[in-house]
Amino acid sequence: MVCDICGKNPATVHLTEIIDDQMNELHLCEECARQKSAQMESQFGLSDLLAGMVDFEKPSIDKEADTLACPSCKLTYADFKKIGRLGCGECYTAFRKYLAPLLKRIHGSSMHVGKNPQGGTKLAPKPDSLGDLRGQLQKAIEAEAFEEAAHLRDQIKEIERRGQDGA
Repeated sequence: MVCDICGKNPATVHLTEIIDDQMNELHLCEECARQKSAQMESQFGLSDLLAGMVDFEKPSIDKEADTLACPSCKLTYADFKKIGRLGCGECYTAFRKYLAPLLKRIHGSSMHVGKNPQGGTKLAPKPDSLGDLRGQLQKAIEAEAFEEAAHLRDQIKEIERRGQDGA
């Protein structure tokens, strides 16, 4: 099967588009898929979605919040509204008052409730080995869960310190 756009290269990416309730399948080569992806990102990215949701705040709150800045990375709330991304883990604390309603709109709750493990409602035991903690730290970093990552980092440092002290 050849690419639906260029007609030259073999199609390796298969994309389903739904536009105005019409489903279209596109079979693309890697080069055309990259161009299509860049085109879609420029039209509508995640940061645009978040920035658009922030704009629903009350204007009086926006004026108050726009001057607020993160003490760590100096990102202002106004900049967050423009780019739709926080600058660091401290931004969550600095903008907490304004992020809580936004998170509630996105997730339906202002608190993370997670999932229960299969077969019961007890929480899984916390990992106690250094390897488990390092694995969780890596996952938290990849998920940009900065507060959790900082907590895990501190746990790792404490375990390493105790190991060196002989405790």
